[in-house]
Amino acid sequence: MIPDQPAEEHRSIAGRFTEVARAADADQWDAQSPVADWKARDVVRHLVEWFPSFLADGSDIKLSAGPSVDDDPVGAWEHHAAAVQAVLDDPANADVVFTHPRLPQMPIPQAIAQFYTSDVFMHTWDLARATGHEPALDDDRCRTMFGGMEPMDEMLRQSGQYGARVPVADDASWEDKLMGFVGRDPAWSV
Repeated sequence: MIPDQPAEEHRSIAGRFTEVARAADADQWDAQSPVADWKARDVVRHLVEWFPSFLADGSDIKLSAGPSVDDDPVGAWEHHAAAVQAVLDDPANADVVFTHPRLPQMPIPQAIAQFYTSDVFMHTWDLARATGHEPALDDDRCRTMFGGMEPMDEMLRQSGQYGARVPVADDASWEDKLMGFVGRDPAWSV
C-alpha cells in the first residue's frame, strides 16, 4: 500500500523506480521501451527533464541539474529523485502555492503528487518492461488511478499524452487495466 501523503507517496513510488533503475544492466539502457520513440534511458530522461521546468513555471523552486542521462541514467535519476524529495520534505514548502499558467492554484506538494509522482508511477512500468523486469506496481494505486482517469477518457485522449486505449479482458489485473487505458499493451515485452 502506497502512503497518501505527498512526501511519503513520492518516497515510495520514486523508491520503486530507483529499484528498477538500479536493476538494469549497462547494456539495457539502450533497449526499446514500450513507448515507441523511447529507449530505456529515455524513460529516465523524460522524468528528469520535464518536471524541473514545470515546477519552475509555477513556483520559485529550481531543481539543480544532475549527471547526464546519457552518461549515467541511474545517477541522473537518483539526483533528481532526491531533489524532488527534498522539496517535499521541507516544511517551508507545505503552504507554498503552485501557480501554473494553465492549471488551478494548489499547494506545491499537491501539484507534485498529482502531476509528477503519478507520472513516475506509470513510467515505472515502462522502465521495468524495457529492462526485462517485473513492474510490480501497487494494485490499489493502479485501481485508484484507473478509476479516476476512466471518466476523463475523451479529454485525456485529446491531450495527446496518451495513446489509443489497448483493450484488456474484464478480469485483467488493475495494472493491466491502467496500462491498457494509457495506451500500453500489457503483454509488451523486450
